Amino acid sequence: MKKAAILFFTAVSLFFFACETPEAETTTDTTETTAPETTTPEDFQWSTEKFADKKIIRYQIPGWNKLTAKQKKLVYYLTQAGLSGRDIMYDQNYRHNLKIRNTIDKIVRDYKGDRKTTDWNSFMTYAKNVWFSNGIHHHYSMDKFNPDFSQDYFVSLAEAVGEKVPDNVLKAMFDPAVDAKKVNLADGTDIVAGSAVNFYGPKVTQAEVEEYYKELKKGKEDDATPISYGLNSKLIVDDNGDLQEMTYSAEGLYGAAIKEIISWINKAAGVAENEQQAKALRLLSEYYQTGDLEKWDDYNIAWVNATEGDIDYIQGFVEVYNDPMGYTGSYESIVQIKDFDASERMAVVASEAQYFEDNSPIDDAHKKKEVKGISYKVVTVAGEAGDASPATPIGVNLPNADWIRATHGSKSVSLGNIIAAYDEANGPGILQEFAHDEEEIERAQEYGAVGDKMHTALHEVIGHASGQLEPGVGTPKETLKSYASALEEARADLVALYYLPDAKMNEMKLLDGDGAAKEEYDGYIRNGLLTQLRRIEPGKEIEESHMRNRQMIAKWIYEKGKTDNVIEMVKRDGKTYFDVKDYDKMRELIGELLKEVQRIKSQGDYEAGRALIENYGVKVDKELHEEVLERAAVLNIPPYGGFINPRLVPVMDVSGNISDVKVEYPNDFTKQMLEYGEKYGFLGK
Repeated sequence: MKKAAILFFTAVSLFFFACETPEAETTTDTTETTAPETTTPEDFQWSTEKFADKKIIRYQIPGWNKLTAKQKKLVYYLTQAGLSGRDIMYDQNYRHNLKIRNTIDKIVRDYKGDRKTTDWNSFMTYAKNVWFSNGIHHHYSMDKFNPDFSQDYFVSLAEAVGEKVPDNVLKAMFDPAVDAKKVNLADGTDIVAGSAVNFYGPKVTQAEVEEYYKELKKGKEDDATPISYGLNSKLIVDDNGDLQEMTYSAEGLYGAAIKEIISWINKAAGVAENEQQAKALRLLSEYYQTGDLEKWDDYNIAWVNATEGDIDYIQGFVEVYNDPMGYTGSYESIVQIKDFDASERMAVVASEAQYFEDNSPIDDAHKKKEVKGISYKVVTVAGEAGDASPATPIGVNLPNADWIRATHGSKSVSLGNIIAAYDEANGPGILQEFAHDEEEIERAQEYGAVGDKMHTALHEVIGHASGQLEPGVGTPKETLKSYASALEEARADLVALYYLPDAKMNEMKLLDGDGAAKEEYDGYIRNGLLTQLRRIEPGKEIEESHMRNRQMIAKWIYEKGKTDNVIEMVKRDGKTYFDVKDYDKMRELIGELLKEVQRIKSQGDYEAGRALIENYGVKVDKELHEEVLERAAVLNIPPYGGFINPRLVPVMDVSGNISDVKVEYPNDFTKQMLEYGEKYGFLGK
């Protein structure tokens, strides 16, 4: 079950809900320049390049020089810990990724042949797609990248730099039928056998995984504090034909990288801001040593309680979206610095969590009687790795374990400087093309920024923290299976949408009037029914959980509101628009759907959850899709954005100790990817 990232969805920043026709790639030089720290937006190059359906953005670390030398060291150590696990994410995504990436890296570094041919440009586009997605499958659509160059050409490049690529790896790259989907959630398929993701061995089936965890949990069904079974392990079939669980740990799977992570975490614990923070870091180190999931729970409890200090982080095998079964977490690291002014303004959302729970339209039996320990901060990101990089969330809510959240609370953060960088790099084209009228455009321009922030806050802080399961009901990954993630994101979105127009938002002085709520309603429908279709290839259905969630909500409201003309489909000059006619009635429908989605989760109603997602969230109207793609192609705005990380450079004193840490802002995506491969390639060398 996912309790965290929104994958940078905002109603105003719709640039990433698109598909761009791949353009010829001409940038092959791996030299770069770096810029010293700057906080002047107009002097900063926010977007550096575009390729395929992606654009590369840079972000700043404002306020860096306000940190003490000790705090800077803490951030540096945590960032190095994160990057040390970079290889893990590649291998988790697909079993051949590391060999492919290492070969690509060597070719880009060392190839002495002609770098101005069409084949070379196509190869560089493929290379950047692999770096961007941590592997050969698209980070969002899950489809495998199909090279626009021949197998013979790739082999010639590899041979020119002394690399031998095995036949099975070449087949994985060039045969479209082999491991075509990283995660395959199509209804009626074996979602384990049909997914290329490397959480399960090639011979493992969905039925075997279900039976394995059923047996593992036998006799523990009433455990009030269950461990996160399978969170840090891979299931394979051993030589005897039995399932074997391989644990990620210092002495187990990914041990070489995890030992590096541990060394940096231990250094971070030595410069922690306070004892509670140090305690959490020590527990994280101990967990990595053995992979003991009870120790992981101990760490999460300590981490949730470590609320003092200016520095925080997310580190570990966290989100389970990449696992079709929802058990195993992808490696992820985000290092954060508190944004004091913004956090103070937004903390009021967390302080009123009980109001939102008590006044929710869901059944009383599904409400928490006491919402505990919620904290919300706006933070400045200092570095990211693994599943959070290059493509990053804008908001995170953790931990994921329901019992820890209920008993000890949770932390919610909004990645303020990431959101700012998206805004700086974005343009207005999508809004102007797909908005119904000038009133809608003007409302988005006036209220979009504040509306987005409040939607994110309500989604993360209130949405993911709300509601409870009925006694005896299993976890959503067990009861709702492949639909659990989409339904969880739907629940959080519905909570946010329901409360945006609430009088409490004005009472708390977070919003002024109803402009922001109307803007978010406009944007949600526009995105869910139109603009996100730019991400889908012709003839494909919607498979990614966040996209399923958004279309399900928008389409359900549109269909259920037809009788009262709540939302009107408008055809004008051969183009389709959606116009919200009755915002009050739309909110009523949002409340009805929220009540049903929470019931589905609370009761573990698989068939009802499946029906919602399959009937409203999966199918794509072919004619409308073709229209959206045609309208979007003219704009040439990439649908996905990812980031070049700042470089933290330690300054050493005469004794060889770190006396300061400086920030540099690299501007070459290729150079950073090669640098990371050289410095942090601890697996598969």
